[in-house]
Amino acid sequence: MPPGVTRVLSFAVPSAPSVAPPLPDRLDEARALLRDRFGYPDFRPGQTDAVRAVLAGRDTLVVLPTGGGKSLCFQVPALLLDGLTVVISPLISLMKDQVDALVARGLPATYVNSTLSAAEVSERMARVQRGEVKLLYVAPERFDLGKTAERLRAVGVRLLAVDEAHCISEWGHDFRPSYLRVRQVREALGAPPTIALTATATPEVREDIARQLALRDPALILTGFDRTNLTYHVIATKNDAQKDATLIDLLRTRAEDGVAIVYASTRRTVERIATMLQHARIGAVAYHAGLDDEHRAEVQDAFMSERARVIVATNAFGMGIDKPNVRLVVHHAMPGTLEAYYQEAGRAGRDRLPATAILLHAFPDRFTHEFFIKGALPEREVIGAVYDACRRLGDREGLVGDDAAAIAAAARGKVSDREAESALRILARAGALAVADPSRTQAQVRLLATPARIKAELTEEEHGLELALLRSLWKRAGERFHLGIVADLDFLPSGIGGPMGAAQLLDALQARQMVVWRRLGEGISLTDPGRPLDEWPVDWGQLDRRRQGELRKLELMQKYAYTEHCRRHFVLRYFGDPAARPACEGCDNCLGERLTASEGAASAGRSRGSRGRAVPRAAGGAPKGGAAGSTDAPLTRDEMARFERLKEVRSRLAKEEAVPAYVVFADRSLREMARAHPRTLRALADVHGVGPAKLDRYGEAFLEVLREA
Repeated sequence: MPPGVTRVLSFAVPSAPSVAPPLPDRLDEARALLRDRFGYPDFRPGQTDAVRAVLAGRDTLVVLPTGGGKSLCFQVPALLLDGLTVVISPLISLMKDQVDALVARGLPATYVNSTLSAAEVSERMARVQRGEVKLLYVAPERFDLGKTAERLRAVGVRLLAVDEAHCISEWGHDFRPSYLRVRQVREALGAPPTIALTATATPEVREDIARQLALRDPALILTGFDRTNLTYHVIATKNDAQKDATLIDLLRTRAEDGVAIVYASTRRTVERIATMLQHARIGAVAYHAGLDDEHRAEVQDAFMSERARVIVATNAFGMGIDKPNVRLVVHHAMPGTLEAYYQEAGRAGRDRLPATAILLHAFPDRFTHEFFIKGALPEREVIGAVYDACRRLGDREGLVGDDAAAIAAAARGKVSDREAESALRILARAGALAVADPSRTQAQVRLLATPARIKAELTEEEHGLELALLRSLWKRAGERFHLGIVADLDFLPSGIGGPMGAAQLLDALQARQMVVWRRLGEGISLTDPGRPLDEWPVDWGQLDRRRQGELRKLELMQKYAYTEHCRRHFVLRYFGDPAARPACEGCDNCLGERLTASEGAASAGRSRGSRGRAVPRAAGGAPKGGAAGSTDAPLTRDEMARFERLKEVRSRLAKEEAVPAYVVFADRSLREMARAHPRTLRALADVHGVGPAKLDRYGEAFLEVLREA
C-alpha cells in the first residue's frame, strides 16, 4: 500500500447489537469547523474517513501513526454532535494537555482525574450536567467510583472515544486491566457509538480491540505506520558510562533547535540521568510516575513551555507528550517491545519536520526487561506461595496488612517484592483478596446469628432495612458470610442510605450480636481464608500467554537493534504494513552512516560511517532522509532572527495564559511566518495553523514583530 493511502475496512462482532441508522454526511461542516476553530485547511490522510464514519454514527477503529492527528478524529465530531463526548484516556499528562489546547481555542472541554480535589471534581461534573461541556476526559478508573457512568448517561453521551486503545488488548504492549472494564462502561453509558484510537496495533491487537469493546461492524481506518520525517539510528554501547557520555554529546550536537526527550527504564535511572545532564550544564528535568501530582505538573509545564529543553522519562510509564517540535528522542536503554519503541520514538517530529530517533543499545538491556516480565507476570507457583503466605499472616478476620515485602519474605521459595505485588494484584482481580481503597467504604463483615434467630428477632415492620442489608450480603456470599466477607458499602441496594446508612445498620446489628464488623483501612484482606487457590477464577492461561508473548516481543526488539538491514522495513513489517520496502533513506543501515559511542564527554559523539562520511545534518539538527518540502528548508539568517523574535512573543503569551507554548502556535507556523513575512491579517491568515480564532486572539501581537522586522 503506498504511503498516505487510507484503508477503510469492516469486520463484524457477532455478539454486538444492531447499529443505528446512519446520519447524513456532514463532512463539509467538519472541514469548516476545522478551519475556523483549529486553523487547519483540511484533514490529513485518514482523518477524513474517520470523521465521516464517526459523524455517520459508526463504530470506528483508528490506527494512525504518532503525530498523525488522532485526537482531531473525535474532537471535531464532538463539537458538531449534540450531547456529550466522553474520552477515556490512561494518560493524565495528555488529558490536561489536550484540554488546555481546546480551552485556549475557546472550546468547551474539561477533564476529571486524580489530580483534582473533590470540590473541583464536583464543580466540573456540575458543568457537565448543565450541558456546558462538550468533551469530558476521564481515566478508566474513574468509573470504579460511585455512579459516574449513570450520571453521565443521564446527561446524554453521544460519542465514546477510547484513546490508547491498545491498552485493552492482552496482546498490546501496555495492557491495563482497568481497560477491560471499558466494555461494561460503554454499556452503562447507553452503548453510544464508539471510536477507538491507537498508534501501535498489530493485526492481532486490532482484532482484539474490536472484540473487547464489542464494536458493531466497525470501520477500520489504517493509513500506514511510516513516519517518513524520522531517521532511525542504533548506537552500540558497552555500559552505562559509555551511554552517558554518548548522550551528552548527542544533546549538545543534535538538539540545538527544538527540544529533546530521553527515555530510561527505571525511575532511579531517570533521576540519575537528569542529575548527570544538569552537572554537564544541560537543562534537563526528570519525569516519572513516582513524582507527586504537583511536581509532575511543574515538570511537564517546564518542558512544554521550553524552560527546560530536555526531559528524561521512564519508558514504562509513558508520557503522552503532545509537543510538535521535539527534534530528538534518545532511548538510554532498549524498550521491551517494538510497539513501545515506535510510540516513544514517534514523539519526535510531530510537526512533520526532520527529526531523529536514537537507541543506545547494550546486550544486558534485555535482562532488565526479563526481570520486569517475570515480576509483572509471575508463575503459578509464585502466586500460590504468595496466597499461602497471606493465609498464614492473616488474622481471625482475614486482615493481612499492606506490606508486600513482608508477604514476599513469608512466602516459601524465592519470591521478589515485585513478584509479590503482582501476585497480590492478580489475586485481588480474582476476588481472593480485597484491597481497601482510600475512600474507606469497604468493610469486613462476619455473620454471627443463625437464620432461625434472625427470623425470630427481626421483623419486616420494624427492621426492614436491617433485613434488606443482611439479604444483600447473604446473596453475595452465601455460607461464606459466617466466615467473614469484604463488602463495599458504596454498592449496596438503593434505599439503605449509602455507606453512612449501611454503617448505622451494621452498628445496630452488631449491638444485637448478630454480626461483627469493622471498616477496612489501607490494607489487604482475605475474602475467604478457608478457600483454596484452585477455587478462585484466576485465568492461568492468559497469564502464560501474556508472559510468552512479552518474551517474544523482547526478542524481536533486540533483533531490531542488531539487524543489518533496513530498520524502517523491520518496523513496518512487524505492524503488518504492506507499504514496507526493503530499503529507505532514513535509517543508519540504508544511509551507510553509523553513529558510534563516545568514549568521553568531550568527544563529538559521532563518527564516520561505513562510506567514510559523517552523518548529514538537516535543519533543526536532524539527519537528512525524512520528508522533504519547501517548509523544511533551513531558514536564512534574517528569517532565523524573525523566528527567534516570534518565539519570544509566543512564550510571553503562553505564560500569560498559562498554556503550553505550542497551544499559541506550533514551531511550524512560526517558521512559515518568519519565511513568508506577512504584514497584514489577511496575509497572516494564509499561514499554516492560523485559523480565525487564533488570528483574532494573537494576530496583532505577532504582526507587530513582523512589521518591525
